[in-house]
Amino acid sequence: MAKIPDDFIQDLLNRVDIVDVVERYLPLKKAGQNYSACCPFHKEKSPSFTVSQTKQFYHCFGCGAHGSAVGFVMEHQGMSFPDAVRMLAESVGMQVPVSDAPMSEKAKAAPGIYDVLKTAMNYYRAQLKTAPAAIEYLKSRGVEGRTAARFGLGFAPSAGQSLKAVFADYDQNPVIKDAGLVAEDENTLRRYDRFRSRVLFPILNQRSQVIGFGGRIMGNGAPKYLNSPETPVFEKGKELYGLPQARAAIRDRGRVLVVEGYMDVVMLNQHGVEYAVASLGTACTPEHIRKLLKLADEVYFCFDGDKAGKKAAWRALENSLEQLVDGKKLAFLFLPAEHDPDSYVQAFGQAQFETALLQDSVPLAQFLLKELSAQVELESEEGRAKLISLAAPMLSQVKAPAFGMMIRKRLAELSRLEMSELSTVLDGSPVRSVPEYVPGESFQADIVPEPWQENQVWSNEWQPGQQQSKQYARQDSRPAWKPNWQPKGKWKGRGDERMPAHLMPRPAPRAAPTGPVHKLIQLVLAHPGLVRRTEPVWLSWPETDAMGLAQELLQKICKYPDLSSLQVVESWQGMFDYDVLHRLLISGGEYFDKASEAELDEQLAATLKAVEVSVIRPMMQERFYALTYKQANGGLTEAEKLEFAALVSRR
Repeated sequence: MAKIPDDFIQDLLNRVDIVDVVERYLPLKKAGQNYSACCPFHKEKSPSFTVSQTKQFYHCFGCGAHGSAVGFVMEHQGMSFPDAVRMLAESVGMQVPVSDAPMSEKAKAAPGIYDVLKTAMNYYRAQLKTAPAAIEYLKSRGVEGRTAARFGLGFAPSAGQSLKAVFADYDQNPVIKDAGLVAEDENTLRRYDRFRSRVLFPILNQRSQVIGFGGRIMGNGAPKYLNSPETPVFEKGKELYGLPQARAAIRDRGRVLVVEGYMDVVMLNQHGVEYAVASLGTACTPEHIRKLLKLADEVYFCFDGDKAGKKAAWRALENSLEQLVDGKKLAFLFLPAEHDPDSYVQAFGQAQFETALLQDSVPLAQFLLKELSAQVELESEEGRAKLISLAAPMLSQVKAPAFGMMIRKRLAELSRLEMSELSTVLDGSPVRSVPEYVPGESFQADIVPEPWQENQVWSNEWQPGQQQSKQYARQDSRPAWKPNWQPKGKWKGRGDERMPAHLMPRPAPRAAPTGPVHKLIQLVLAHPGLVRRTEPVWLSWPETDAMGLAQELLQKICKYPDLSSLQVVESWQGMFDYDVLHRLLISGGEYFDKASEAELDEQLAATLKAVEVSVIRPMMQERFYALTYKQANGGLTEAEKLEFAALVSRR
């Protein structure tokens, strides 16, 4: 997808009023210079959600949600950044510019496909009203009329070309084929309807547009479920069935429930569990997990209680590991083998289902270690060694620092090792591929870990030399200047000898700025004009992870003198640093809004001096000593020789 030009986004933010945008979704009350309301992103009784018309951003003092008009639409409606921009642009009569690059075939085909799918959905819904067998089938499954209407259920007649009734050019229209509504005989090329004699479940995207169908056969036959093929608008690995209907409940309850089937979602919704969604005939993918974690802080998976359901749960766990975020909860509910979510909620009702969900669900970490422990004999050294071998490739995928530390701590206890010993094994040996999971007859192992304590806090001391996570790496192509120092303590390596892996810390996102760097960013966001009338001393600073965000911000403010602070911050939309910058924008306004120009100039000069003295010089000194040490113990690379010469010249 072509990138939307930055200048268009800034123009859009200048034209829309965030108060008007927010008021489309919730009532605002005037509170001094700002507007307030109860936050739509978490439950509260007293309003802590504030919208600033002068600064054109929103902020919740309860949950920390914040952003511009674009960010609000993204979070409230669950839209992607491009979709939110287009929606706001349409509301003010602007057209998102088309890139000079040629449009992809997918982009060209999409508008027509949406139209034919909507026409087909309306046709199938009308057919359901005149299909007694289909109506009787839905009644036998417990589906009420209001539920069928809410989810737009329909029926595909048995005739091979029933869609001719709504598409006069059925035999020639390429779009209905691209939409997956028809298929062609390989020999005769004669077209026929893909869906026949099936109850149909329309699949909607986050903008409630029809993107495909799932068809359920009513009697015996195969396949039991038939989905639309992948098309320019439909990718099974990215979409979740029932999300538009569940979005409001997910936001209100702060949780989302993932099930396997269309009927599970429909019946849970009918019985009051309205925050359920389903993967589309495929295992939960990493893209699904990322989307779910954006929607809610608590993600529950509930699959059938049979062996296939447990295997699906394990696959969801595997795909979750890289997406885990500290502070978010993932858990798994295993129903009795004779039940699926549909039958369970019909048999026992909403209250008992939700009680089971909240009390009997197994946290991801406990599920992981329980299942791996069930495959070994923990009483033997060989069994505990095998447990570590099974866990190692999975733990290597976890990027959430706190979660990774806690699960390592628990694994160390199960393996009867010290943390340092376990780290030597995990980080000092090659990582095997993840073993294929074969669920046992029972989820309960003969020897199981102690119950997982969610509030238990393990020590997580920072280690020197902590490196930046690849996930949040700098977006530009500039080489990162990183000190290659030798740590104090046990490690006494020499020359190019590699530091033992267990002494190296686990990766973490780029830390939020602190001290004078923190103050510098607050100050220039509150008064960007200061930067443009000050000598750019930051151009001579070394490019480091610690200073990277401040340097990028200062350079962007100088490069785009007409942009407001909010517009500058918006250019980080979708990146980890966006939240950091937005918080500093808000707090900086509180600290520096009332200062005079002379006071501000004095503050900036003092802050730049403090950064130079307390951050830049110590970094350069540390790097100088590191290169001096390396020069005497193995020699320097050509690049390091140039760097060393530059450091000498600055001393």
